[in-house]
Amino acid sequence: MENSVRHAVHHWKPAASKAEVVHLLGEEPLSIRIQGKPYAVVMRTPGDEIPHAAGFCLSEGIVDTPADFATLAVCEGDAANVVTVTLKPPRDTMAAALINRHGYISQTSCGICGKEVVADLIQVIPPLHDNIVLDISAVASRLDALSDHQPLRETTKAAHVAALFSSGFELLASAEDVGRHNALDKAVGKLFLGGSLDSAAVVILSSRISYEMVQKAGRAKIPIILAKSRPTALAVSLAAELNLTLACASKEAGILVFCGGHRLKGLM
Repeated sequence: MENSVRHAVHHWKPAASKAEVVHLLGEEPLSIRIQGKPYAVVMRTPGDEIPHAAGFCLSEGIVDTPADFATLAVCEGDAANVVTVTLKPPRDTMAAALINRHGYISQTSCGICGKEVVADLIQVIPPLHDNIVLDISAVASRLDALSDHQPLRETTKAAHVAALFSSGFELLASAEDVGRHNALDKAVGKLFLGGSLDSAAVVILSSRISYEMVQKAGRAKIPIILAKSRPTALAVSLAAELNLTLACASKEAGILVFCGGHRLKGLM
């Protein structure tokens, strides 16, 4: 498992376009099993699996001190994204009620990986159609102007935004929240409840793009995702499988297009 991977992109600038290779933040599921039972699956950047599981158990109230652990172990194999936790008595008895009532298990197999997450999701989210092509310079312009839709961030310096646009670049809805997932859910929910979600063609995010954000856009049938920060490797894999267009701002100028460039007129 790597905490970053190299990925080829098209770097579009107003005056030119070229091929580049950039590093994407790694994102993989980590399954945490406690006392032989699946407890939770968290999405994270690979590395420090044992400390991650230990800190998670502390924050969940499973343990109070390191002495409460009997063992902390990672399953064998390069692709094993599983940490097994066993507790010493009497901590195992004290934590039993919390472990047994825990209810957000999403993956339970040993050795789960990003490919399995993508495979599971594309079975419930159909790939999107190629029914839209937008001018890349106009798309980049909307990304540059995202701060126009962030009044809460202007005040607090601590809010994410998700803005939804039509194929004619009309702002349909926007929402801010401390959580990037929440901001996207709010913006989508506004259109969903109003019966106009099918008008959304572009979502622009202030945050990085993780696989969950791609999943949300896919479910909402929004074909183009733009963001201020780069996507994770798993997000690009899922977006490609769902036939979404994924791009982000470049530190130099223009935007980096990771997949779905066929929807962006003027890319090449």
